[in-house]
Amino acid sequence: MSRPPFRRIDSATASKLLGRGGVLVLDSRDKTHFDLAHIDGARRLSAANLDATLLGTPKATPVLLYCYHGNASLTYGQMFADFGFAEVYSLDGGFAAWQRLQRKTAPTAPGPRLAQWLQQHGYPADDLDAAGEHGMTPLMRASKQGDAETVFELLQAGADLDAVNADGNNALWLACVGESLDAMDVLLRAGVALNHQNDNGATCLMYAASTGKHAVVEKLLAAGADPLLKTLDDFSALDMAATIECLRLLRRAGHEGLAAAG
Repeated sequence: MSRPPFRRIDSATASKLLGRGGVLVLDSRDKTHFDLAHIDGARRLSAANLDATLLGTPKATPVLLYCYHGNASLTYGQMFADFGFAEVYSLDGGFAAWQRLQRKTAPTAPGPRLAQWLQQHGYPADDLDAAGEHGMTPLMRASKQGDAETVFELLQAGADLDAVNADGNNALWLACVGESLDAMDVLLRAGVALNHQNDNGATCLMYAASTGKHAVVEKLLAAGADPLLKTLDDFSALDMAATIECLRLLRRAGHEGLAAAG
């Protein structure tokens, strides 16, 4: 008899599933990100407790697995299905997609401080995604300024994490321009598109490498930025590296990526 396959579901379906109760929710992200935020009731899944979880959980228990962006959970989903679990689900888009849904369905109203910030920067208080000059939204401006507190408040209030400016750049790009590691942290935890490519096919990693911002390059690589992506003109971040520090970081990341693929 064949094993039942696991199912891939989106965040809205996952929310309905959790409403049933009795679902084992497993988060395969690293401990740092798990401790920062996770789905209510989730347990952290790792190589250290995988066997114990597989062996110690009744196979009739519905299992929902998620990771950062929905890749690792596919591997774990297949494991649980192969092990005989009757109901196994993998969350498409991972925790990043889950957070986006939560912000859309339960946004927090802008507080007095955020309302004042919006007014000071010429944005309407009732439109968090209003585009200013060159398509700059409040989230992009706060990111460029390195104002991590305002970035967080905007996201909590429902600002669009995926909005892009006139060049097709997202808020993470603007945080990289401002070399704000704190703002980058907030955006990355919220699930910003790390490998988003703008109208020319350039990523944040390419920009940071081309401008010699090695601390930004290091943070992007640590978050999982893809060093092998190329622009429309066929240039990679490595091709664009403006400093020895950036070159070394990208070479190391490239070698590690090739080793993992092999």
